[in-house]
Amino acid sequence: MNTDISRLHVVDALRGFALVAILLLHNLEHFDFYYLPENLPAWMKTLDTGIWDTLFFLFAGKSYAIFALLFGLTFFIQSSNQQKKGKEFRGRFVWRLFLLLLFGLFNSVFFQGDILEIYAVIGVVLVLVSKFSDKTVFLIAMVLMLQPLEWVHFFQALENPGIQLKDPLSWSYFGKMVAYIPESSFIQTAAGNLTNGKTAVMLWNYENGRFFQTASLFLLGMLAGRRSLFASSLANKSIWTKILGIAALAFIPLFIIKLRLPDFVGAATVLRPLDTIITSWANIAFMLVLVSVFYLLFFNKTFQKKLNVFSPLGRMSLSNYVFQSIIGSFLYYGFGLALYQYTGATYSLLIGIVFAVLLGSFSSWWMKGHKHGPLETLWHKATWAWSK
Repeated sequence: MNTDISRLHVVDALRGFALVAILLLHNLEHFDFYYLPENLPAWMKTLDTGIWDTLFFLFAGKSYAIFALLFGLTFFIQSSNQQKKGKEFRGRFVWRLFLLLLFGLFNSVFFQGDILEIYAVIGVVLVLVSKFSDKTVFLIAMVLMLQPLEWVHFFQALENPGIQLKDPLSWSYFGKMVAYIPESSFIQTAAGNLTNGKTAVMLWNYENGRFFQTASLFLLGMLAGRRSLFASSLANKSIWTKILGIAALAFIPLFIIKLRLPDFVGAATVLRPLDTIITSWANIAFMLVLVSVFYLLFFNKTFQKKLNVFSPLGRMSLSNYVFQSIIGSFLYYGFGLALYQYTGATYSLLIGIVFAVLLGSFSSWWMKGHKHGPLETLWHKATWAWSK
């Protein structure tokens, strides 16, 4: 059994797993440009629906949640490593977040759905609470997870249930994508992504409670690091087994409530914030199921070798996240191959699988000769460029 905790290999593999899940979903979505080809046979449309529903049930809202959890964990690991050397890391981390923001802006040229910018801004919360006690950090995380703003909207809706509900603002901006994504001009696409596209994505994250959820998961990831929950030990196996049971028991009623909520809540103004809250909680619960199962399987000799295939992808997750945006936009957008016109979920999934295998092969080759991925190297060097 792997007892090397100098580097948490399970975290590398888990991050790589989440990256592949994100990649598959992005392919199904044509990298945020939803389009259903018209000339597909009926049997394929049925298959497309099944694939879409299955993958979104398994990974939508969960894979990014894993990323957020591990982002907080990574902050703790980096901060702890510097503390052991007698160095203060918080100022350095803020600089590191600024660099991540720049990577995110570059990524957004190709893919408007970038999360790096969001992480760069919300990541400041880790600096603000890094000296707080575990109990205080946990309480803040729980308050954020409760989605306080949505509860404000809920109680406002109860006072005025008859108010006509407008469509979410993000919808109108997403609708404007047809003006530039299908076009053959890369400049036009990039300009649209950085203006209209970013507005759409930021509004969508706000409207779906992702800002509070992400901040909460950052803090929980930091706490997981403090408690060494990803290290290999019998005690941790017991903890993750309990987390698996609790999360599974929580997800089942939350998922049922989400499905049945429209049957019991007639007012759309009341339904919308409740749906956002329940969806967020259900996604976190299922994410914890995925993480706990992954952890428990990873420290089983039979499965560890198989799951380690994700490790190179995870070790250079920043590079691969940006690579998938560059390649994916070329595959599906009008300035490239414009495959959005021809690929339903089935074809897109097959493309995504090939895409993931190629990225995995490249990552394995690269990591044999390098300590960091290409963009990770730049990030690391820039992070410490002004060190004493």
